[in-house]
Amino acid sequence: MVSAFYIFSIKKDTGNILKANYNTLEYSRNMLLSLDEMAINENKATAVFEINLKKQVANITEVDEDIVTKKLESNFDLLKKNSNNEKVKAQIRENIFAIMKLNMEAIKIKSDIAKRTAETANLWIAVVGTLCFLIAFNLLVNLPNNIANPIKELTESIKQIANKNYSERVHFWHHNEFGDLAKSFNTMAEKLQEYHNSNLYKLLFEKKRLETLINNMHDPIIGLDNQGIVLFINDEALKIIGMKKDEIVGKAATTLTNDLMQSLILNKSDNGKADTMKIFADAKESYFEKEIVNITIKPTGEDETIDIGNVIILRNITAFKELDFAKTNFIATVSHELKTPISSIKMSLQLLEKETTGIINEEQKYLVESIKEDSERLLKITGELLELSQVETGNIQLNIEKSNPYEMVHYATEAIKMQAEQKQIEIVVEADENLPNIKADGEKTAWVLVNFLTNAIRYSSEKSKITVKLKSDNHQVLFTVIDKGKGIDIRYRSKVFDKYFQIPGSHKTGTGLGLAISKEFIEAQGGTIGVESELGLGSAFYFKLAAV
Repeated sequence: MVSAFYIFSIKKDTGNILKANYNTLEYSRNMLLSLDEMAINENKATAVFEINLKKQVANITEVDEDIVTKKLESNFDLLKKNSNNEKVKAQIRENIFAIMKLNMEAIKIKSDIAKRTAETANLWIAVVGTLCFLIAFNLLVNLPNNIANPIKELTESIKQIANKNYSERVHFWHHNEFGDLAKSFNTMAEKLQEYHNSNLYKLLFEKKRLETLINNMHDPIIGLDNQGIVLFINDEALKIIGMKKDEIVGKAATTLTNDLMQSLILNKSDNGKADTMKIFADAKESYFEKEIVNITIKPTGEDETIDIGNVIILRNITAFKELDFAKTNFIATVSHELKTPISSIKMSLQLLEKETTGIINEEQKYLVESIKEDSERLLKITGELLELSQVETGNIQLNIEKSNPYEMVHYATEAIKMQAEQKQIEIVVEADENLPNIKADGEKTAWVLVNFLTNAIRYSSEKSKITVKLKSDNHQVLFTVIDKGKGIDIRYRSKVFDKYFQIPGSHKTGTGLGLAISKEFIEAQGGTIGVESELGLGSAFYFKLAAV
């Protein structure tokens, strides 16, 4: 009797949810769908809306639901007069959402009532079942199993439903009260599961909104999951790739045959900087800066983040590149025009130094020497600017051939020998024996060594030592120039190869281009260049080139 009482109580509670509230939610959903379809088929959608509205009027069960329903009827009458009135449509949606909210709150309240009923049922069924078991045990051994098993299964199912596990079902196939209860219970659970899964509509709506936002962005964007499957791609990216959306989305990026797509996916930057790419877009060669953003999330209840994919963003920097080319061409033109008058100044100074031109006094000699130093400095600056402009415009000509690394080191040390002697600096060469030739432009590579040695002399104290090391390193030859100067602060170490950069506090006698040009020369030959330094302990500049 106790079990039957609580079973029918739960059945009544769940039946009220299904009849009073779920049907209203179903009517509301149909009205929303027909409201959205009015722009396509007005007559059919209006008829469907009116049918569901009548059903809703006949199914008013909650407090204030009748007021909101009357407002809905009034607004629908206005809409039938003017079907294009978006303001009325918005009010109708608000009325429908208000009705849905009232019924969803009622479902929660009734669900809580059913849960409390279930908890009470668990207690009383357990107590009464135990007493019955003790009494019946002396009468019939098998009887407790026939009674207790259905109750146990029902209790477990009730707990599962109370915990929102709506996939739970009660399997009573007998044509009795338990069978009817199981049928009603399973129907209620199925309806609740259907409503619970209707949240997919909200998720789909949010997905559409996100896709619209991405498509309205002016930068090409491609999204990948952690397996390399293309999740989304906006219209700007499709425009430059030249493929259709259905040919890309949902497929593994590595299986796509488009060369540009392969370049975007496979060529990832390992140095943390954005890559610059030249792509033919908008009927001209355009420049894009590629950035790969790694997307990570922290799952609920966990401490560690996991990778869920990448987003590739291409920023159009064509305008900036064009300005940079204009700047480079201007610098090249000015530098080229300056070289001729500076060379004339040097020639005039050489004529002044000859006695055949006339005897000059000591003060005049000092002035001539000062002008000579300044003109050489200007000539060096213009030469570096010309070299840089050639590198940036791609006009630099490299004479790649077999080159002897020993000869390069000898040439570089002889070139700076006089500078080293002026500061009484000892140049020590430590070279491994039987090093192979390297594949390089001997002149440009020697220029880099001379630049390294010149900087080492400039920042080394008098009577110190500079070491030039030459050794084999994994099918490459490593050139290293080590000084005992003041070293480089860790804040500036990554910037020393940038154009025009000079370390704060250093003697700013140059242009800040020497190391930048050196980097371009070495990387143009397929080599690597770098620096190791500690503040107060000196620096070691190095580069590697492939052995032949």
